[in-house]
Amino acid sequence: MSKYKLVMLRHGEGAWTIENRFCSWVDQKLSVEGIKEAEKCGKYLKSLGFEFDMVFTSILSRSIQTAWLILEELGQEWVPTRSSWRLNERHYGALIGLNRAELALNHGEERVKIWRRGYDVAPPPIDESHPYYQEIHTDRRYTCCDIQKDKLPKSESLKQVLERLLPFWNEEIAPEVKRGKRVLISAHGNSTRALLKHLEGISDEDIIKISLPTGVPVVLELDENLHAVKPHEFLGDQEAIQAAIRKVEDQGKVKQSEK
Repeated sequence: MSKYKLVMLRHGEGAWTIENRFCSWVDQKLSVEGIKEAEKCGKYLKSLGFEFDMVFTSILSRSIQTAWLILEELGQEWVPTRSSWRLNERHYGALIGLNRAELALNHGEERVKIWRRGYDVAPPPIDESHPYYQEIHTDRRYTCCDIQKDKLPKSESLKQVLERLLPFWNEEIAPEVKRGKRVLISAHGNSTRALLKHLEGISDEDIIKISLPTGVPVVLELDENLHAVKPHEFLGDQEAIQAAIRKVEDQGKVKQSEK
C-alpha cells in the first residue's frame, strides 16, 4: 500500500546537452530551453496541486537553478532547500567535455552505452592533464563537502554513484519522507537513475534500459519501508516524454551522416 509520494527529476537542459557533450561535474547554467523546461515543469506540478515541504539538490548550478524555477512557478520559494555533492551527476572522468556521438564513432555505440548507462563500469579517470581538471577540482564548492577534497571521485560507475548517494538518502532525505514531508529532488540523470534503482529494486541488467529526459517530473509511490509499490511514473504528455527519452538514447549513437 502506498504511504508516501516522492517527486524527482533530472534538471532542465544545459548548454552542453545541446552540444551532446559529457558535462558531469563541470558547472553550467541552464540553456534558454532548459529554463523553459523547468518553468513548464513547475506550471504542470502546480496544475496538479503539488505542494512541497523540502527540496534537495546537488551542488551543481543546473540542478539548483531548476529547483528555484520550479518553486517560483509553484509560488513556494520559501520552501527549505538542502544541497549536497552526493546528488551530483556521475563523474565521467576522462570523458568530460567529449562529444557522445563522436565517441560512439571512435569506440562503438555499445561501449558508449555501457559508459553512459551500465551499472558497474567506470570510464577512465580524470587526471591533471585533462582540460577541465583544474576547473572542477579547484572549485570552492568542493571544500564544503562531508569528505576530504582528495577523496572525491575522479571517475564513477553508476554503482559508485549509488554508494555515495545512499548515505545522504538514508540520513537526510529518507527521514524527511518518513516524517510525512512532501519532498522534491532536483538532481541529474544518473543520480536520479541510481536512486530509482535502489527504491524500485531495478536489476543491474535492467538499469541500462532506464533513460531520463530533462525537466520531466518522475513520481514514485513508496510503502512504509520506502520501497516502491509500483514502477515510477513520468508526469506530462506521454507521447512527448517518450520522444524525449528516445532523443536521450540517441545521444550516444553515431550520427547518420557519419555512418
